[in-house]
Amino acid sequence: MTDEQTTTQLNDQPFRPEVVSSETAFHGKIWDVRREVFRYNGDEITREYVDHTGAVAVLALDDDGRVLLIRQYRHPVRHRDWEIPAGLLDQHGERPLLAAQRELSEEADLEAEQWNVLADVFTSPGGNDEAIRIYLARGIRSTGSAFAREAEEADIEVRWVPLDEAVDAVLQRRVHNAPLIIALLAARAARDQGWSTLGAADEPWPSHPKLSR
Repeated sequence: MTDEQTTTQLNDQPFRPEVVSSETAFHGKIWDVRREVFRYNGDEITREYVDHTGAVAVLALDDDGRVLLIRQYRHPVRHRDWEIPAGLLDQHGERPLLAAQRELSEEADLEAEQWNVLADVFTSPGGNDEAIRIYLARGIRSTGSAFAREAEEADIEVRWVPLDEAVDAVLQRRVHNAPLIIALLAARAARDQGWSTLGAADEPWPSHPKLSR
């Protein structure tokens, strides 16, 4: 290992190859599948991937060190899994922070005084272009009203869990939702560093494949 390798920070590297062609291979109710041909290392490569809007998620932390978890049914995996409030960036021009605040209100009837960026995530970069920004929300209070939920969200179960207890569930492989796992591990690491790693709520999001274009 060279000296440069030992001192250079780990960073994902943006790269934009020449795209020879791009088309919608399948048009779905929520997401499309895109087929693209691009040039890379002298070859023309064809790949299909889910064309995703991107999303936001919220880890709400109360004054007692508990995090808000919700459980709802997810048909593709046939589980009612534990998650954190999250939603698509499917409203044109909506800022990610406003989307996160909307999701916390709609899925948990809560609002927060303090917002920070906790993590930015590619969920499955080999198969879709989904990017999720996970926020940490503190200074939690009720919105004072109940949002009318439907479909899979109609019977959402809400639970406040001590952060360390939730992390134990991750390490014991009892919960499986990826944004939840990332949020919990990132939050405990950030807490142990005095929250010094958090980002500003409105910081740029250059890694989002669509917002950065």
